[in-house]
Amino acid sequence: MKYRETVKADNEGIARISSLVREYLLKHRTEPKEADKMAIAAEEAAGGMAEQAGEDASIEVVIRPFPDHVSVILTSKGREYDPLEGSGMGDLLDDEMDYPMQQAIRGILIKSFADRMKYRHKNGVNRISFVIFRSPRAHLYRTLGAMAAAAIIGLILSRFAPGSFNDALRSYILVPVYTIYLNALKMVVAPVVFLSIVSCIVQFSDLSELGRIGGRTMSVFVFTTLIASLAGIGLFYLFRPGIPLTSGADLQAAKDITSQTMNISLKDMIVGIVPSDFLEPFVSSNMLQLIFLAVFCGVIAGRIGRYSKTVTDIFEAFNELFLRMTTAIIYFMPAAVFCSICSMMLTTGVSVIVSVLGIFATFLLGLLFMIFVYCLILALYGRVNPIVFIRKYVPTMTQVFSVASSNASIPLNMKACENLGVPKKIYCLTIPLGATLNMDGGCIYMGVFSMALAKSYGVTVPAATIAAMIVTIIVMSMGAPGVAGSGLICLSVLLTQMGVPAEAVALVMGIDALVGMFRCMSNCTGDVMTSIIVAKKEKVLDMEKYR
Repeated sequence: MKYRETVKADNEGIARISSLVREYLLKHRTEPKEADKMAIAAEEAAGGMAEQAGEDASIEVVIRPFPDHVSVILTSKGREYDPLEGSGMGDLLDDEMDYPMQQAIRGILIKSFADRMKYRHKNGVNRISFVIFRSPRAHLYRTLGAMAAAAIIGLILSRFAPGSFNDALRSYILVPVYTIYLNALKMVVAPVVFLSIVSCIVQFSDLSELGRIGGRTMSVFVFTTLIASLAGIGLFYLFRPGIPLTSGADLQAAKDITSQTMNISLKDMIVGIVPSDFLEPFVSSNMLQLIFLAVFCGVIAGRIGRYSKTVTDIFEAFNELFLRMTTAIIYFMPAAVFCSICSMMLTTGVSVIVSVLGIFATFLLGLLFMIFVYCLILALYGRVNPIVFIRKYVPTMTQVFSVASSNASIPLNMKACENLGVPKKIYCLTIPLGATLNMDGGCIYMGVFSMALAKSYGVTVPAATIAAMIVTIIVMSMGAPGVAGSGLICLSVLLTQMGVPAEAVALVMGIDALVGMFRCMSNCTGDVMTSIIVAKKEKVLDMEKYR
């Protein structure tokens, strides 16, 4: 329920605002630490507004609860006051404290909420709004709830509703909603990757430093990708999962996916990194070409003299714009997940899903093995405590699981790196690169699922073919197309190379949405681990913040 109150713009009124905000947030199950921080920030912002207001002025405070956050809005008539610039509270604060010190303290407090604050001055009225999230896991809870509800509703409809009704529901509601969400994600993926890398590159005045950091990042990516590829195939031979062939597989849907192709030639991939058209990589979401353009633009932007700062500011502004757009799109993930899972239940059914659980369980063991590998790398190579990494990254890990897109998870992973003490100069490069080049979860997926499907079709895979598979998996993980269902496209290409009918992907299509969430979680965990390793080797990791 919305709360509104008007107080006088004096010491007593400002203290009242702080008390109101804290009590309301605690009442609505906000974490105490966050409630205290928000109360202090609101108090400081109100103090700055009070100084710019006239005598007998008042400040209106409005508090609005939402499913996963609470909005606090302060409004008051007065001269323009930008809280991020700061103006001090003058006589409203302790006269014994040094005035510049007051400004500095307020600036630090309010700027800690800069990414969750909006300011506006219009018609002589200052308006400041803050957003505080109740729990970092709120998005996960909504998504898991949507998955459970979709599974139950989908099961009920598949059992009791007429087939014509289910087909109409899928065609006119479920599939369109999920498609709209995927299109929205694809809309921002290319700009987010491009602008994030450019904004990072322009910070490097020393190209040798950039090369050193980039080299260390890529060496970790290649190493973990190789381990993941070997792990996927090794786990198959350990557990040998497989699927009994069923006539219920949707072969036509499989053909729609396998009709898409991708080039897996290493030579052609290297040649194709340089685009012939500047806009084409954005249209086709060609990530390797986008990375090339971003690095090229970032290096040149820092070396064009007096225009460098202007161009840099423009890139950073657009980077912030698209990161915010991505965050807004992710907010609707539960609705998209509901439509995807419900549609899967209506078309696939429980029997087929149960038949692939053995492969799925083997795949999950592979992801657990990679988390163990990440911990070993942190402990032995990075000389940092991996338990701290797991404990502090788990909230973000659950968020990226629900997002199910490495590219869309870039803002979340950047925030996680900042909380772990990784400098912005490092994570602004490693996270976008990892989102496009580091696909450990995808490597395990291709290894386990391709071998299991080969077994289902009675195809024997010789050692020479396995060696070629590993090379193909590594290349495809770095050059996968930026389209929905790219995992299935890569899998179909790999199956063709192995002599298995590409339409075999129809047997595992039903759980691809769920598998994609776990792939994303593993990929993002590897990206953040790499960021910590690179920062540690560069001797810029804030160990106090990490602990």
